[in-house]
Amino acid sequence: MGRRNRTGLCFEYLKSVGRGLAEQLSDRINNYKVQKKLHMLYICCVLIPLVITDSVILAIVLRSDSASRKHELENIANAVRYSIAGSIDTAAMTVKDIYMNKYINNFLDGTYESALDYYNHYRSFMKDSLFESSMGSSSSTVTMYADNDTIINGGEFARLEGVKDTEWYQYLDESGQDIVLYTYYDESNTPAVEAKRKISLIRRMNFYKREGCEKIIKLDLDYSGIVRDLMQMNYDAPVYICSNRKILFSNDGNSSVGKDFEIFDMQADIGYEEGMVSYGQGMDIYVLRKSQSAWKLIWSNLPLILFLICINAFLPWMFMKLLNRSFTERLQELSSVFDKIEGDNLQEIQRARGSDELGMLMRNYNKMAGRINELIQTVYKDRLKEQEMDIARQNAELLALHSQINPHFLFNALESIRMHSILKKEMETAHMVEMLAVMERQYVDWGTDLVTIKEELNFAQAYLELQKYRFGERLSYKIEMEDGCSGYYIPKLSVVTFVENACVHGIENKSTPGWVFVRVYMEKEKLCLEVEDTGNGIDDALLRELQYNMSHCGIASLKKKGQVGIMNACLRLRMVTGDAVIFALESEAGAGTSITIQMPVNEKQTTEQR
Repeated sequence: MGRRNRTGLCFEYLKSVGRGLAEQLSDRINNYKVQKKLHMLYICCVLIPLVITDSVILAIVLRSDSASRKHELENIANAVRYSIAGSIDTAAMTVKDIYMNKYINNFLDGTYESALDYYNHYRSFMKDSLFESSMGSSSSTVTMYADNDTIINGGEFARLEGVKDTEWYQYLDESGQDIVLYTYYDESNTPAVEAKRKISLIRRMNFYKREGCEKIIKLDLDYSGIVRDLMQMNYDAPVYICSNRKILFSNDGNSSVGKDFEIFDMQADIGYEEGMVSYGQGMDIYVLRKSQSAWKLIWSNLPLILFLICINAFLPWMFMKLLNRSFTERLQELSSVFDKIEGDNLQEIQRARGSDELGMLMRNYNKMAGRINELIQTVYKDRLKEQEMDIARQNAELLALHSQINPHFLFNALESIRMHSILKKEMETAHMVEMLAVMERQYVDWGTDLVTIKEELNFAQAYLELQKYRFGERLSYKIEMEDGCSGYYIPKLSVVTFVENACVHGIENKSTPGWVFVRVYMEKEKLCLEVEDTGNGIDDALLRELQYNMSHCGIASLKKKGQVGIMNACLRLRMVTGDAVIFALESEAGAGTSITIQMPVNEKQTTEQR
């Protein structure tokens, strides 16, 4: 009885928990929008069953196709292995026939008194021996080497001393075996028509160990023939036969006899692989997956896929669209108009249809949008009128300011002083007056805020001439400009401001002579303006502060005391470049300060595009 009571209590507890969860889920669904409820219905009753059933069917088909495909790839690999092994075994039989031929061994061990004697014995050997019958119908190339100085290189015979430094002989010697299979790329001066890719079967001719000298037979397999046989098999998948990642043979290209072996790098595409070892040479056979297999699988099952989509997805979707036309589409239209505000106007709903609650809401929205548009127009017009009045007032103030300044008297006076100095042969004074006039004219003439770099450097030179007249030998300067930079436009006084700062803060407070350098050049498609002085330098704290202020200057920076000229120049450079200018400061105490300004250039900054 106790156990039954505990079971009943647990059942009642689970039932109450389930009832509570159901009520919470029901309350949450009641708060969802209608469109979301329709989507949930479609997903739970259509898409999820569709995905589950189609996934099961597709998994079964894929598993069957994968097993079939794997078996097919395995058959291809086995056929390729048998073909390669057959070619190698045929070559091995040819080598064995020569290896056991007593007559050939005696010819290689013979001693010949002269070249004519060797030639006569060679003709007799080729006529009487079974050498040609030992070769059979193979297209392979056979060469026999002997450590015999009386043999003359040519034809099928050669001296061993000439190949002891070759790659293949070193491989045979280091292997300790009597017969090896070796693949390599022959870079020797072989005839152009001969294949440089070599698959060679190499064997020591030591069948008659107690007789003669060291002898080796080398048979080069018909590389082109093996590739041709592989291509003629017409496999519907790419096949690669590799050794140490080198592609020896392939039915997918990579088999040019005149090029070095390429490296196999398609491990991710391998569908089946099989290894084989032949005469010490390990080879891997890779069969790649076909890229169109998935499409063929889909095409073969297309009727079933279309049928499932039609039954499980299309018909329920059409029913949901009918419900959507009744109320959901109108809700979407009402929501979308809030995302289509053009300029300063609210877009009205073009066709407010229906007499239900949604129709009333759409018509009320149109009334609200019309009223808000009228208010926006009223506020916009008033603000525009206020701005026009403010601009007019500023123009009036500027005109009043300009009317108070008459620079012509100043320039005429300076010109008169310069001419009197020339008449008195005071040429230095006349030159300084001329430089002063140039400087004053740039401060007065503000017809445009942009000048060419050439004009700006002329202003800088005039300023430096005046300062040199003042400081004498304590100041020297040098101005350099790279060809092609003179036509670019920059804000007026942007260079002169930094030159002035170099003279006042760098040179003026220094008792020893100093230099000011001005450089203009292009670097990585950027215009670079550099001003450097050999003055007292700046301490690290002030240098970091100045670097930050220059990179983040704004209108508010001009209201602060100190560095107004530099901040003004930096602000105008940021404005003219769209905040793309870069300022770089470097300084060393007692050595000097350097500032570099990097600006992106474009066609609009050239003289022709002004």
